[in-house]
Order: sequence, then structure tokens, then C-alpha cells
Amino acid sequence: MKVNRLGIMGGTFDPIHNGHLVAAEMARSEFNLDKVLFIPSGTPPHKNRRDVSAANLRYEMVGLAIKDNPDFDLSALEIERDGLSYTVETLRLLRCAWPEHELYFITGTDALLEIFSWREAEEILTLIQFIGAARPGFDASDFLLKVQKEHPETQGRIHYLEVPALAISSTDIRSRVRHGQPIRYLLPESVRLFIQQHGLYLAEKMPDKTQI
Repeated sequence: MKVNRLGIMGGTFDPIHNGHLVAAEMARSEFNLDKVLFIPSGTPPHKNRRDVSAANLRYEMVGLAIKDNPDFDLSALEIERDGLSYTVETLRLLRCAWPEHELYFITGTDALLEIFSWREAEEILTLIQFIGAARPGFDASDFLLKVQKEHPETQGRIHYLEVPALAISSTDIRSRVRHGQPIRYLLPESVRLFIQQHGLYLAEKMPDKTQI
């Protein structure tokens, strides 16, 4: 894959929904990204393992969701790696793969607020630029000013992007499935049918992670 500006969309994607897709597409357009690479997490360090659907199922859902967009690609990098999925390890590998390219990590601003709780956060901020995709009504300006004041090296490396569709959440979709409420139009139809076919989110406990 030959690109100059690459967007990285990491996350559990349990399930992937239209908010993720709109954020990725808006970031691609706004920041002139050549590609957006979706990387489903293998074993998220901040979540209960039993509360996360099997990795192969989450990977398949992302593949279904992005297959009609030539500007989106999918990677099994974290799923194929043993152990917990730490962002810093993924970014080191990506930086080695594309040493001369501009890399942008796309994430929600709510997750960005917790960045200093991530493993080796200081190094993360030097490896990649961040695009904070904001839900409606979320004001990240104070946080961005605070980060840039305390960490001058991040100046110009953390960007803000308002994405109205981020009112949709994976948590809400899982809850809707459990309670028999509709999820149509909140996520791609292919993903909705996949959830239905595999009986996902009908119980409180999710299957353990499996390797793809």
C-alpha cells in the first residue's frame, strides 16, 4: 500500500457502526489522507475480556462495513499479535513500516482525554498525530490547550474534528440488541445481518477472544 498520509482507525469495533465510518471518511477528506487503515483491537487492555466479542467476528464486521470504500483498508495486526493490544506497540510497527509518511490516529475525543493513562503515552505523542473526532456537544478545546501547554512537543499534532454521527455508539447498539430494539440504519446493513446471524449481544457475557 503506497500512501503519503495514512489514517489509523483503531478500536474494539464491537460492533462497528456508522459513526466510525463517518468519522473515518470526514477525517480522510479534511486531512487529505490517502487511506484509512482500520485496526480492530485484539485484547483491549482497558476492557473486561469476557465483555468483548470474539476477535474474528469483530474483524469480519469491519470487513463487511468497509468493503465498498476503496479508501479504507483493514489490518489484523493487533488480532494476530499475542497478549494485550497496546497502542504504542502498534504505532511502533506502523512507524517502522512507513518511516517517511505522515500518520494520523483517528479516535474519539472522549478516548483522547484518557491518553495519558495509556502505556508510554509520551512516546505515542511523538510517533503519530491525533485527530480527535468529537460527539455533538463535546468541547475539547480546554483539553487541547492543556495538553499543548504541558507538552509543547504536541503543538500542532492534536487536531479536532466534529462528527455529528458520533452520537451513535457501540454500547447503545449492544444494549438495543439485548432489549429487542431496532438497530437498522445505525450501522451498515451487512453488519446488522451479521449480528443477527451470529446471535451477537443477546446475552450480557460475550464470547472470549479468539484468533483470526
